[in-house]
Amino acid sequence: MSFARLQMKIDEVRNPTVLGLDPDLEHIPKEILEKYVHQHGEGLEAAALAVYDWGTALIDALCDIVPAVKPQSAFYEQLGSIGVMALKRTCDYARAKGLYVILDAKRGDIGSTAAAYSSAYLGAVKVGNLSVAPFDVDALTVNAYLGSDGIKPFIETAVQFDKAVFALVKTSNPSAGELQDKLVKGTDERFYSLVGDLIADISKEYLDEAGFSRVGAVVGATYPEEAAFLRARLKNTFFLVPGYGAQGGTAEDVAVAFNEERKGAIVNSSRGIIAAWKKRGGSYTEAARDAAFEMRSELRKAVY
Repeated sequence: MSFARLQMKIDEVRNPTVLGLDPDLEHIPKEILEKYVHQHGEGLEAAALAVYDWGTALIDALCDIVPAVKPQSAFYEQLGSIGVMALKRTCDYARAKGLYVILDAKRGDIGSTAAAYSSAYLGAVKVGNLSVAPFDVDALTVNAYLGSDGIKPFIETAVQFDKAVFALVKTSNPSAGELQDKLVKGTDERFYSLVGDLIADISKEYLDEAGFSRVGAVVGATYPEEAAFLRARLKNTFFLVPGYGAQGGTAEDVAVAFNEERKGAIVNSSRGIIAAWKKRGGSYTEAARDAAFEMRSELRKAVY
């Protein structure tokens, strides 16, 4: 019931927003980093401690407003092993606060390697007689463009551990169309639409009580016509919608990603919330909270 659980959390707060945690050091107020540099010197340890402090403070400030959080793994990984530990601790903290945790890692591989990735993030690793969940997040982003054998290991783990997967279908970046919009030879179908069909087909046996399959789709807010097309086509697919705010997507753009019952999608905002203090001034947590309230208001008007 992983996506059913996410939808329930969205309904509780009437807010289909996911907080994107992209801990680029440029988004973190200098005083936070300086605090840990003073304690530990300049280096990755100070940066990782600052990132964790910053992320958990934002979670504290927003956990009553948003239903979910989406840490971007790359920004933690760039800080090395101590950064990965900060990611793990941040995910654990968010879940303890009642948030649904989507790890944005865009993993993609096949066979035993895909199974290892899925065990790491969604499942557990057996060490002797003990099964240990390394990250234990609720959902993971994956790259669907390797085909079904790059997704099926993640589905198997998701089913076993009641987790979910968001597969890249129509992404929000400017160059997405270079491949995703190409016509498939001999048809009038765009490549991304076939990828959408693929994830729907291989996960159709695994519908939860809300009618959603185990594999959701990443569908960018910056391409509303394509999002509307995919929404009509993928009836049982939950959408993760990036591209809102800083990338140009509006509330009206993302409204087409929701189904007829105004469910089945969650909209990401990263810089628009976490870096709001740069425009608004004052406390970064208060600025983030104000920005999250504004986004919630805009989405409620457009979606509900």
